[in-house]
Amino acid sequence: MATANRAISKSLCFFIALFAGACASPAFAVYESDCHHRNNGTGKRLLECIKAEALWRHLANFQAIADANPGAKGHGNRDTGTSGYLASVNYVAALMQQAGYAVQIQSYAWKHSVTVGTPRLIIDGRAYTEGEEWFVADLSGSGSVDAPLDVPHDSDGSGSGCAPAAFGGFRKGGVALLKRGACEFDIQVANAKHAGAAAVVLCNDRAAVDAPSFRRHGDGSAFAVQLTREAGIPVIGALAYDQGSALAAQVFSGHAPMARIAVRTETKSGTDYNVIAESPYGDPDRTIVVDAHLDSIYGAGVLDNASGSATILEIARNLADTPTPNRLRYIWFGGEEIGLLGSRYYTHALSKAEIKQIAFDIDVDVTATPNYAILIADPGHAHGADKFPPNVVPASQIGNRRFEHYFRKIGIPARIASFGNDGTDSLAFSRAGVPNTGILTQQNCCKHAWEVRLWGGFLGNFEGKIPGHNGGCVDWPRRWCDNLSNTDREVLEFVSKATAAVVLQFANDAAERRK
Repeated sequence: MATANRAISKSLCFFIALFAGACASPAFAVYESDCHHRNNGTGKRLLECIKAEALWRHLANFQAIADANPGAKGHGNRDTGTSGYLASVNYVAALMQQAGYAVQIQSYAWKHSVTVGTPRLIIDGRAYTEGEEWFVADLSGSGSVDAPLDVPHDSDGSGSGCAPAAFGGFRKGGVALLKRGACEFDIQVANAKHAGAAAVVLCNDRAAVDAPSFRRHGDGSAFAVQLTREAGIPVIGALAYDQGSALAAQVFSGHAPMARIAVRTETKSGTDYNVIAESPYGDPDRTIVVDAHLDSIYGAGVLDNASGSATILEIARNLADTPTPNRLRYIWFGGEEIGLLGSRYYTHALSKAEIKQIAFDIDVDVTATPNYAILIADPGHAHGADKFPPNVVPASQIGNRRFEHYFRKIGIPARIASFGNDGTDSLAFSRAGVPNTGILTQQNCCKHAWEVRLWGGFLGNFEGKIPGHNGGCVDWPRRWCDNLSNTDREVLEFVSKATAAVVLQFANDAAERRK
């Protein structure tokens, strides 16, 4: 592990001790069982210990934490940089410390931007509604721009601007209209800025509309863009697919629309946290990382991702006294919702030797969706998978097969997931050369007829208003509805059991080494 932040600071230790004591109070009652203090080294013993009551209690506690830490609008909040997120960190750390794990709270610096005043986007005289049709990208620069739209000319016809060469002939001073592509948003923006763009307008892509799974914004709608580096120019993100395509067609026809953009932002700095809990058992040269992101976005975040956090929390508690041949390391990452900040920091801080010690990563992101699908996150289906170290995709298949086998055994279909360039925390491990798999039960909109035939349920929203087609709760600002009522106990239990079964297989596989 990285040498930085090896120890919990005295002040945080004191807070954890206080919070651990508070766990006995009604607000933070934690389900206790003999299972937490016995050897659960067989699948049968472990799975009988993964219980809905314990999992649900964690969700209720995360909801209580959010409610006790309201944001500026008065709604419960566990977003990055808030007191609700720090309380969530301390809750997890306290329980892991009580269970006997070596606990580290890893801190790192992060930046975000705050929009000042009223931003404007007007194209050919039409004013687009901020917060519905478009958003100011986090870490966007400031400026007022009145210029025509222009598009890159990628060799693959994507219009993403992922390659600098795509901007040959780009009109300097223009506004770059870029489709979501196979690279990170930061790369698209940097390429456009280098080519002389005065601003960037991002839009959703066709792949997001057609993707059969993991559609965080797969209906082609507008969504908020999280950059990880300060852009230096105004960045709008992201228009819906249909709107962006119509504007691009005008550019190609020779009648480039005129864009008027006014954005003013201020950059803020803060400290964020990962929680790392390591078992004393097993060979550290064959470490299995089990991760979930702990932060929310736009509120309490009980489905996304208190559910995944609760899943790995209960697995860890039930394996606390179970010796395994491989070392187990549980990580609750911060900043996932705003650019995989915690997992990027964690993997970048490790030395090559420390990376090599990690045999596999299992990512757990959303495990309690009411109108669910069962998706296995395969790095081979990620945008930019051809850029991963060559071992990653083939060596990851063992994890995918183990999840598929478990669900087949209990009679529930599972499908491999494709995920976008924002991805989830497993993406950081893919880029570092660590094989990985993951589990998620979907969110937002839209569940299609073939998915209803597979898993039952309803067309439309996976969560939120069901039946409905308004996009759900999770990734929408100002809805504040990703609360305890936005989850399903039964789904949470059977998905957590599946995850536990796969974790135990990897923990006991003494031959498991990354090739």
